[in-house]
Amino acid sequence: MASIGKIARRTFLFGAVAVVGGAAFGAWYVTKPAPNPLKPQEGEAALTPFVFITADGIHLIAPRAEMGQGTQTTWAALIAEELDVTLDQVTVLHGPPAQAYYNHAMMGEAVPSNGYDKSAFQRSLGEMMGNLGKVFSLQVTGGSTAMKDGFERMRVAGAAAREMLKAAAADHLGVARADLTTEAGEVIAPDGTRLSYAQLAVAAAEKDPGRIELRPREDWKLLGTDLPRIDIPSKTTGTAQFGIDTRLPGMRYAAVRMAPNRGTMTRYDDFDARKMPGVEKIVDLGNGLAVVATNTWLAQQAVDSIPVEWGPPVYLADDAAIAAELEAAFDTEPNSELRADGDADTLPEGATEVTAEYRVPFLAHATLEPMNATAWFEGGKLRIWCGNQGPTFLRTACAAEAGLSEQDVEVNVTWMGGGFGRRGEFDYAVLATRVAKAVPGTPVNVTWSREEDMTHDFYRPAALARFRGAVQDGRAVLVDGQISSPLVSGPALERWAGFAPAGPDAQIVEGAFNQPYGIPNYRVRGYGSTNMPPMGFWRSVGASFNGFFFDSFMDEMAHAAGEDPLAFRMALARDEWEPAYNVLEAVRDMSGWTGETPEGTGRGVALVYSFGTPTAMVIEVQDQDGLIRLTGAWIAADPGIALDPRNIEAQLTGGMVYGLSAAIGEEINFVDGAAQQLNFPDYEPLRMSQMPPVSVRILETQEHLNGIGEPGTPPAAPALANALFDLTGKRVRELPLKKSFDFYV
Repeated sequence: MASIGKIARRTFLFGAVAVVGGAAFGAWYVTKPAPNPLKPQEGEAALTPFVFITADGIHLIAPRAEMGQGTQTTWAALIAEELDVTLDQVTVLHGPPAQAYYNHAMMGEAVPSNGYDKSAFQRSLGEMMGNLGKVFSLQVTGGSTAMKDGFERMRVAGAAAREMLKAAAADHLGVARADLTTEAGEVIAPDGTRLSYAQLAVAAAEKDPGRIELRPREDWKLLGTDLPRIDIPSKTTGTAQFGIDTRLPGMRYAAVRMAPNRGTMTRYDDFDARKMPGVEKIVDLGNGLAVVATNTWLAQQAVDSIPVEWGPPVYLADDAAIAAELEAAFDTEPNSELRADGDADTLPEGATEVTAEYRVPFLAHATLEPMNATAWFEGGKLRIWCGNQGPTFLRTACAAEAGLSEQDVEVNVTWMGGGFGRRGEFDYAVLATRVAKAVPGTPVNVTWSREEDMTHDFYRPAALARFRGAVQDGRAVLVDGQISSPLVSGPALERWAGFAPAGPDAQIVEGAFNQPYGIPNYRVRGYGSTNMPPMGFWRSVGASFNGFFFDSFMDEMAHAAGEDPLAFRMALARDEWEPAYNVLEAVRDMSGWTGETPEGTGRGVALVYSFGTPTAMVIEVQDQDGLIRLTGAWIAADPGIALDPRNIEAQLTGGMVYGLSAAIGEEINFVDGAAQQLNFPDYEPLRMSQMPPVSVRILETQEHLNGIGEPGTPPAAPALANALFDLTGKRVRELPLKKSFDFYV
């Protein structure tokens, strides 16, 4: 088989492909497809950019990053479903950086709307805008878009390959294509003759697939079932290869140490470090140092031993200055007003006013595998190995650093021990390239320490919210939210693509302006701040903090109205958007919610709509000898179509854990411009001993498929905070909650 590392461009023409059956606005009618980056060798065939067949077997390309969320398994199943193969018959590979692997769904999400109320026109517009992903070679894993992006495109890719194979078999056997069937990687003739896909592949590559009909859901064999994760066997046996595991002939190892305050490096003294056994080179990176040595441990010891003087911080230096900046933003013009229904300025006559202010801190991504990349610079060629969520952007940045054209940069995307948005950045690969240039001809594995990782993250922003609302006759009649946060989207896009589009930063208000409640007077404004530590996309992004803000306020209004918190939400959701009502009803039934809890027990509910998916959650807590223990969790979500129910359950549970970790114990503080939390002892995620039993229910009442990787995170913090209020009567409006409660460990 042709090595993925040797793949070059080859154009595949679909000709007059037409798609019928199962296609709404997403019919993939492509007249000018992106170039196929797969270049087969003799005896091999690339039927589409996603189906590569050799004598060794069938290889499916899943160009979305696998970081533990199971995306490559489900992506491959989308192709395999129509190709008529089983997952144990195929090898799944991550595709190279290529325009053909652009994310159509991500650009389509840019159409302005509340999301849940999209019209047919808005969906059509989103489909058209999605094609801009091809223009920008937007090969990105993020925004819970992988399955939305692949749902139709990959089934069409599989079906096109199947029909091409049948066309080749028809010519070979002298029968009509319509008389042929497929099963388990073979084309079957009416007389029982079977031809394997490998036998037909080369001839099939020259065929036009013609008219394609996607199978109806009732005929699915793989999709909709609990699929075996393709990454589990190697991860279980310890043979899985993550970026940090990359090993190449003659490899050396490096550790980096950058300015902790993001400032400049004014001087350093590496005299003693250069004499340490195993140290081969010390590289001046401009605003930091790298040590190249015979192993990572020696490199880390050496770089840590070097006396360095750093210049002043580039950004606001401490928590007090950051808090003042967030406060001051409210005195500026709003960055956005994405929802302004009714009259939010006037308190309805006879209504009861409710006000509250909420705060959340900066957060790190804290992936289990720290940032790392292996770079091999050989004059006119650069090769990179690392986990990454945006390989086309990474290739561009590393090419610029190396002074090479993009065609001379090979990017190998490995599995990754967590991403959560952090590996959408490429700073670690650029630094590895810089180190590799200093030792040309030698591959260098550059690994960050946990402390370096935490200090140089692109953080989830700290944010401040002020809410004013009103209740009347047991219902919310007014919500007016103001949210102050550092800008997120613009700076990130500037780093990635070199430009940032004008307009509001929706992430400041995402998860607050677009909640599916029938509130007649509903306004949310966002205020953006600059001069902050670098911000990035953190799992569920703006909804991660706005879920806490908005749903906590919903709980406060329910109590002000004298209503049961769950019934209060259900009444507001029922007429606005039924799927939101349905998930609330599901957690009510699952948890046996009555609105009454015994002494020593508290329950809280939350509903957050994010990434197209309404997710409701009930958390139960108990006071056990003065310590708070989580004793139950119930989650219901409606992604529209459950392609792999067991994996969806895992994603919702994992998203909840990520959210609970942040809610209970995580924060990043700054002193003199440097992060103070450097490792897990002072940035502590949820422990196994703290994990509650979890029940998950997946609903499929939405017409369209939506995201699932992130929606489990936003409702976790408000559900827990609301449960603590139910238990103690103490309303806490600031995270992390460990500042106000003692939790069982």
